[in-house]
Amino acid sequence: MSTPTKKSPVFKLSLMMFMQFWIWGAWFLTVPNFLNNTEYMAIGLSPWYAYTAHPISCMLAPFFIGFIADRLFNTEKVLTVLFLLAGGTMLLMPIIAGLSGTVKTITVSGAPTEVLEVTFLGITMFKHIMFEWLTLIHFLFFMPTLALTASLSFRHLPNGSAQFPIVRLWGTFGWIFAGLALPFFFNSYEIIDGVKQVSVDAGTTSGQFLLGGITCVILAIFCVTLPKTPAPKKGQKVNISDLFFMDVWKLFKRPSFAVFVLCSMLVCIPLQAYYAFLQTQMEQQGISNISIWKNAGTWIEAFMMFSMPFLFRKLGIKKMIAIGIAPWALRYALFSLSAGYGVIPQDAGINISGFQIPFSHLGFLLIIGGVALHGLCYDFFFVSGQVYVDQVTDPKVSAQAQSMLIFFTQGIGMYIGAKVNGSLFQKANTAEGLQNWGSFWWPLCIMALIVLVIFMFAFKHKEQEANESDEVFCDNDLVESEAL
Repeated sequence: MSTPTKKSPVFKLSLMMFMQFWIWGAWFLTVPNFLNNTEYMAIGLSPWYAYTAHPISCMLAPFFIGFIADRLFNTEKVLTVLFLLAGGTMLLMPIIAGLSGTVKTITVSGAPTEVLEVTFLGITMFKHIMFEWLTLIHFLFFMPTLALTASLSFRHLPNGSAQFPIVRLWGTFGWIFAGLALPFFFNSYEIIDGVKQVSVDAGTTSGQFLLGGITCVILAIFCVTLPKTPAPKKGQKVNISDLFFMDVWKLFKRPSFAVFVLCSMLVCIPLQAYYAFLQTQMEQQGISNISIWKNAGTWIEAFMMFSMPFLFRKLGIKKMIAIGIAPWALRYALFSLSAGYGVIPQDAGINISGFQIPFSHLGFLLIIGGVALHGLCYDFFFVSGQVYVDQVTDPKVSAQAQSMLIFFTQGIGMYIGAKVNGSLFQKANTAEGLQNWGSFWWPLCIMALIVLVIFMFAFKHKEQEANESDEVFCDNDLVESEAL
């Protein structure tokens, strides 16, 4: 295992991951709170809209970004442009949110509703719609970078299976420290009955976009210094089929790969609910500093990432991915049980300079226990999945393969999740009380269990395949097909 030093590519790749996930972690967990507390923004714009724009971008962008990185330009140059554009659009978000304009009355679901018509750069439209488009454009630039940074890392790490989790660990730290920086810089406090309490939660302010946008621009400049990563198929005859992952679609002839992608897509349906809706329940339960508490699982994730090279050797890909699926069911059960304990009183636990730690409330402990399982869920499933894809694909189409994984998971899976979970959320009528959250979380718990059963019985990957040629893969596939 390489030790990060200033002369090692591991150092630069780790710093790249740190800033990349800082950008995402600065706002992705708290944007619903911002939308719920911004005048004329939640009207016509559901608080979880960002979690719909996110998968749409993951479905659209890989078709051309993977092609560009594999055939036209160096990966580090593509990343430079993408981060610069993503940062520019994010820095526009607080500007759009602060625009004033003319109040208009429109009909929403048969009821008259006031919205704000604004003008920016000569474009006039309702403010919530302008924010919707800006969010989508940001994601179109940012989300392809997840596959490209993974592909670039694997290209330059001598032992990707062992070293990538360590490099990716710094992405986890970036997400954590962004969540800590947000309340540190943007919380407002007041003294109530002699106790310092949060008066304006940072998650409801536009400071989250400043944290993410500025870092995005800095990372764009930093990408110029990354190891040169030429397009592996540059100069070869361009075929329009490359835009549609045709080289990678051949992998679906391998039953294990097909099962892996299917289960990855399905597990992202309940995953979307964690990102989009848990903070709403936490608000209803009276939990402040949500960006910090939702990072409780990310601390566990950091530990798990550090241990993954050892666990890969001991457990293998199949067990690692299976362990990544199982906790989803448990954590959703914990979220449901937590809601049954009601609102957390202000005097529960201790208050340290405005930071409440209600350790004496069982509802709080249950919800934080569910959040803590995020480390197992995310690392064991998604990082193991990236390693698996790298093992079974030709380096010439590595960027396409990682992009396709993003397409099916962060794209199709999360988009279906946004629709399914949005419908569950409305039917559960959680706005009427915490007692209704059970009817939201329990169906998702059952869904995760079903995915686990499918994966355990249908995934037949053999560890020795990672070091065998494509011809041997074909032979193994025949054996797998007969076994299935």
